[in-house]
Amino acid sequence: MQYGKVEICGVNTSKLKVLKESEKTELLHKMHTGDTSAREMLIQGNLRLVLSVVQRFTNRGENPDDLFQVGCIGLIKAIDNFDIAQSVRFSTYAVPMIIGEIRRYLRDNNAVRVSRSMRDTAYHAMQVKEQLVAELDRDPTVEEIAERMQRKKEDIVLALEAIVDPVSLYEPVFADGGDTIYVMDQVSDKVTDENWIEEMQLKSAIHALPSREKRILYLRFFMGKTQMEVAREIGISQAQVSRLEKSAIRQIKKG
Repeated sequence: MQYGKVEICGVNTSKLKVLKESEKTELLHKMHTGDTSAREMLIQGNLRLVLSVVQRFTNRGENPDDLFQVGCIGLIKAIDNFDIAQSVRFSTYAVPMIIGEIRRYLRDNNAVRVSRSMRDTAYHAMQVKEQLVAELDRDPTVEEIAERMQRKKEDIVLALEAIVDPVSLYEPVFADGGDTIYVMDQVSDKVTDENWIEEMQLKSAIHALPSREKRILYLRFFMGKTQMEVAREIGISQAQVSRLEKSAIRQIKKG
């Protein structure tokens, strides 16, 4: 999606105005004194910000016009709720608001409807998980999360599974030198007891890996990143990534 070539919601994105930070601050002060035209200018001057956020969600198969309109709602909320007394750039405050509005839209319009209570349970479980990670310095087990929430383990698992986004069969899981492996390539037509046992053993072996090794395998084989890209993201050398990757694979095979 390039600004010069895209028309979204009938708007030519190449002609969208971009406000300087000083101009935003001035308009925000005017808006808070009751100047309604300043609010409109703030909305128009930040539409490119909305567009940049929408680009992050273009692989969801959603209509860009719909996402743009939802993003604009987030922008308006950010404008109306921004505290000019705080020493924070407006864009720093607005981007999470826009992202949150789009994510809420995608969640609520998911083809697979999930009850509000189940979604609330799942988001509560994720918050508890973050708290336990900070306390334990490791990923907590489902049992530990359930115990903290005083809920059944089965309820937590069902809730977390319910909010996982569906994956397209054409979603790439690994790419190397132009040869891409898609989800559909890894889906077998024949499922046997032996397949299930092997899958359980594989999951168990991966679960036993240290968190850094698990992250490296995820970035390499599920996100399709190169060792150099993984090294930059994690903050270690490419040689260390290679060594840890080989070590993790050996451990999985052994397990």
